[in-house]
Amino acid sequence: MQTATNLTELQDQIRERYSQLSKRLKQVAEYVLDNAQSTAFDTVAVIADNAGVPPSTLIRFANAFGYSGFNEMKQLFRKNLLEETTSYTDRVRLLKELDEDIEPADQPSTILHEFSRANSQAMHNLALQIAGEDLSKAVDLLVKAKSVHVIGLGRSFSVASYLAYALRHLNNRVFLVDGLGGMFREQVNMIESEDVLIAVSFTPYAKEAVIATEAASKVGAKQLIITDSQISPLASMSDICFYVKEAEVDGFRSQAASMCLAQTLAVSLAFQVNDAKK
Repeated sequence: MQTATNLTELQDQIRERYSQLSKRLKQVAEYVLDNAQSTAFDTVAVIADNAGVPPSTLIRFANAFGYSGFNEMKQLFRKNLLEETTSYTDRVRLLKELDEDIEPADQPSTILHEFSRANSQAMHNLALQIAGEDLSKAVDLLVKAKSVHVIGLGRSFSVASYLAYALRHLNNRVFLVDGLGGMFREQVNMIESEDVLIAVSFTPYAKEAVIATEAASKVGAKQLIITDSQISPLASMSDICFYVKEAEVDGFRSQAASMCLAQTLAVSLAFQVNDAKK
């Protein structure tokens, strides 16, 4: 079993294996599933006391799920807590509360250098991990599409809106599924079998994006997914799925790699459309 890289994946693994755990490990499983925030904030000693087990049991529990120690597992709870905090000022406060020894980059020039360094690595990894064959298949799907529908909500909205903007400049029939005016269902119902849905969503995944992929699947439309994990609920619906690992600095994730991929798709499509006209 692969070690979980996010809290949702870990929680799913705990539920799946719960019946196989020993009595003490079940006590830990119940506690961490029901007390995610306490698990993120409290010390190992406090968590063990609250769960009614010795601290060594927490270590055994973490080892059972592929972690070297419980503190390594705790990082998933902390990361999830930061991601669910939408206010940036609250996120900075939480970052300091979660680890008093941490010194977040707080000077603009330092933040710029940190994001530049992290994004440079993310871009390098993107170029290595995205298969050229998959890019070609994705462009081919877009060339053949009668209409293209694009959805991306929350932090994914900027990537989705750029794709809609860029594809419209190629004279494509493009619809941005944004739910404006409470018209989400109506927009999704416009997807037809000869269309392509581009869905962009990262953890925590937008439920509207999942609904859109399910609707597209029912009518037989092709789907191009941009997400961050193989266990993403969108991945199972895809014809082509791109997994993008974004840079992260002090709990703040970038979008540079996703935007780079979106631009690659748009420009590649432009070249293919131009070649077809010759």
